[in-house]
Amino acid sequence: MKTGVAISMVLVVVAGLAAGANPPGPGGQTPQASSCVQPVSWDGWLAAKANAESRDATGDLVGALQYYLEYVRQAEGLSDPGRAAWGKNNAAYMIIKMHRLDPTVELAPAKRLLEEGLALAGTTEDCRKIMAMNLEYVKATLGSSR
Repeated sequence: MKTGVAISMVLVVVAGLAAGANPPGPGGQTPQASSCVQPVSWDGWLAAKANAESRDATGDLVGALQYYLEYVRQAEGLSDPGRAAWGKNNAAYMIIKMHRLDPTVELAPAKRLLEEGLALAGTTEDCRKIMAMNLEYVKATLGSSR
């Protein structure tokens, strides 16, 4: 049950980020001012990437998703659409992995992230191929559950 609540909270954050809301800070508190949001930097991007990969490797998919969303925010702030696309793909894949473990996890946020990543100019062909495969899986799964 605790994992389901955590997943639900992260998916709410994903939806909020897509709508332009500030992500929750430490302890789940929503920042009230931009001073609460981590500055954009290559160091910030590298830290988000390393933390996401570490969390994924240990099976902490919720934590990995949170760091991949930060990875995307950092890449977008650095005006690097190629890295932003990879981040969106990786975040979507964390949602897919969660759904495989718990079919009640919604795939709609993964679909949205993949579509956004595919729409970015500067996305590499390798990234496009992988996102397209992931999107095909998501659409097929969403279609079979209706």
